[in-house]
Amino acid sequence: MEREKDMQGSRGYFIAFEGIDGSGKSTQARILAERMRQAGFPCYQTMEPTDGPVGLLLRQILTGRMQADPGVIAALFAADRLDHLTNQVNGIVKKIEEGVTVITDRYYFSSYAYHSVDLPMDWVIQANAQSSGMLRPSVTVFLDITPELAMERIAANRAHQELFEKKPFLEQVRGKYKEAFEKQKAQERVLVVDGSREPQEVADDIWVKVKGCLARGRA
Repeated sequence: MEREKDMQGSRGYFIAFEGIDGSGKSTQARILAERMRQAGFPCYQTMEPTDGPVGLLLRQILTGRMQADPGVIAALFAADRLDHLTNQVNGIVKKIEEGVTVITDRYYFSSYAYHSVDLPMDWVIQANAQSSGMLRPSVTVFLDITPELAMERIAANRAHQELFEKKPFLEQVRGKYKEAFEKQKAQERVLVVDGSREPQEVADDIWVKVKGCLARGRA
């Protein structure tokens, strides 16, 4: 299918999804990737942590099999993200330069939000400075839902709940996302989308907003 005329370009786009756990990031990233392909855009969907050595270590920490303090976790995410960007096989930068649109479920705003609950926000932003200096998303889609709804979805769709998935913590994280957006608003393009609706309604809203945002970026 020929690319939609209002979104043409030689480089691929980079689209990141963010939101507290239970917001539907994975589902919406998958739907948007499918729509981008249907519109004629080669698309690569990925997520963090990666399946590299640092990413595998992070997964052990996040699932409770290993313990680490927030500073270590944030630093590991920054290291994993750098490899995610520069890897010679499936690196995000390489894909985009080849004209592939990359969609990721989680990028450096997650570090700002989750880890700055226990760390100074400026420290976390600095830890991610190399990655953000190398490549910022064309647009970040933030799926905003209440912690109450997030907990309902988590309880309904998972056999177990990770330790950090508690309502007070999710409330803190949601606030930290907002703080990160405010601190980085001059450098970032963030679309806040109401994620509390039915998945298809959310997906339709994202598609319209992302198309308009990317078209303006190419103009």
